[in-house]
Amino acid sequence: MLPGIQEAAAWAALRQTAVAPQGPWARVDVVDRTGSTNADLTVAAAGGAPDRTVLLAHHQDAGRGRRERSWEAAPSEGLTFSVLLRPTQVPLAQWGWAPLIAGLALVVAMEDYRPAAGAAPVTAALRWPNDLLLGPAQRKGAGILAEVVDGGSQEDGTPTQALVIGIGINVATPEAELPEGGTSLLAQSVRRSRPDVLGDVLATLASLDEDWRAARGDAARAGLLAGYRRRCATLGSTVRVALPGDRTLEGQAEEIDDDGRLVVRSSADGTRTTVSAGDVVHVRTVEE
Repeated sequence: MLPGIQEAAAWAALRQTAVAPQGPWARVDVVDRTGSTNADLTVAAAGGAPDRTVLLAHHQDAGRGRRERSWEAAPSEGLTFSVLLRPTQVPLAQWGWAPLIAGLALVVAMEDYRPAAGAAPVTAALRWPNDLLLGPAQRKGAGILAEVVDGGSQEDGTPTQALVIGIGINVATPEAELPEGGTSLLAQSVRRSRPDVLGDVLATLASLDEDWRAARGDAARAGLLAGYRRRCATLGSTVRVALPGDRTLEGQAEEIDDDGRLVVRSSADGTRTTVSAGDVVHVRTVEE
């Protein structure tokens, strides 16, 4: 963790390099405390906030995860931020790829992190759809929640939509304070400041987002599908998936299809089921 004066200078330097004209982001706002960066950016989106706006809070006390789980970030130990995207070049039907791209950005940004000079890089992978797994035990180091929100109106009054993607990364949380199944960069012996980690993630996310938009949402043509498959630890694993109607599917994760959906072959009867992010409540390896 950086001393206060050094960290303030580091955040200022990040904004200079990340924000246009030097960088690809329109705004990077850093606040001391808020309830939820996703909620704040949702309001900002309806008010016309620009594409590629970033909001980071040092302390978030009313965040939400998947399935409406409450989530609170400890001050100065994690990165809690949201990004607002307006990918008008991408058909709305392909926006489901956005949270997977955000997860891919986390892995790509961190897969070269090393505990020490000359040491092997930390193991980084994805658990479908977008949980960041770190270390040989593949414990969760970050989570993502993406939402399609009211994007305000065009000049002619036509309503628009936008994407708000919330990301929480365990950076400097001590191992003893982590939840069961969780980890952090510090717990993996990676010592990197929060401003540096955010800068790495934002640079990578902007690059992948640019490729996605240039390909008009075609993740395969953009190279995103192949990159995701290479880094997805779920593929080839035995998984348990909670489905609507209190049903459970257990089987082998065989494929990520062109739409980013998980294809599972049932252990019971061998049938193949395609699971979208909206259908999945819980996906874990059976051994976990």
